[in-house]
Amino acid sequence: MTETPEGIRYSSDHLWVRAAAGRKAVVGLTDFAQESLGDIVAVDPPAVSVDIAAGQPCGEVESTKSVSDLVAPVSGIVTSVNDALVDQPELINTDPYGEGWLFEVSVTGGEGDEATPGLLSAAEYFKLSSGS
Repeated sequence: MTETPEGIRYSSDHLWVRAAAGRKAVVGLTDFAQESLGDIVAVDPPAVSVDIAAGQPCGEVESTKSVSDLVAPVSGIVTSVNDALVDQPELINTDPYGEGWLFEVSVTGGEGDEATPGLLSAAEYFKLSSGS
């Protein structure tokens, strides 16, 4: 059974978003997604300082099964990427909500939920990912 932690938001494209200091948010691949993809072998996150738009492809993740787009869950400017994934992409498989995070973004738009329209709660995402 996949893990769906409370206190973070989820996109229907299987990325999670955790609020960080200020208007920043950390983004990662959900446990459901990493489990579905299988062994992650490479990650191509968006570059630092790139402006990303919610709902648009911003990078790729490659597994032993396929290559999948990373679809930005929020709009903003990428402020950092998880450089550890270059040498250890498997961190996404072993710790998707911790050491396997993908990138950090300075979110543009409204405040609170207005800055993250369309994102799901843990319960809503669990229902989506479990097919219930």
